Amino acid sequence: MSVLRPATARDLDAISDLLGRCYPVLLAADYPADLLAEALPAMTRAQPALVATGTYHVIDDGVHLLAAGGWTRMAPGGDAVTPGTGHIRHLAVDPTQARRGLGRRLMSHVLAEAASEGMVRLDCLSTRTAVPFYRSLGFIVRGPVAVSMGAGLSFPSVAMTRP
Repeated sequence: MSVLRPATARDLDAISDLLGRCYPVLLAADYPADLLAEALPAMTRAQPALVATGTYHVIDDGVHLLAAGGWTRMAPGGDAVTPGTGHIRHLAVDPTQARRGLGRRLMSHVLAEAASEGMVRLDCLSTRTAVPFYRSLGFIVRGPVAVSMGAGLSFPSVAMTRP
């Protein structure tokens, strides 16, 4: 039996482990290996400030984290808050658990929580890989974007929104 719960600081290492299991496997079909080699060290590191928001959640089976993700009022990169707009953040599902409903379960919780907090729109910076998943949840593509990962590295992503 898996449990969906708010992430805590005690989960940081397990979140990094989950991201490290997820992204190299699931993104490999949509991104060149050399780009992933550069980007993955930043992408697979849990973000303590994100976990501290109380709106980042995990699903665990009592032994391992199976999924993680959440939303914030502040956009990635610390951009200003826009009233009524939330931002989907750092979603991942263990590749051995992909397509078993965990991502949808997590996102259903996130969408309901964000709506209960007054969000009338959610924005997302999706990987190319996750676009079909987000579309299935009612997100629409706004267009391609390059996400800065520091040190001159840009990661090709897709801006999406859900009214």
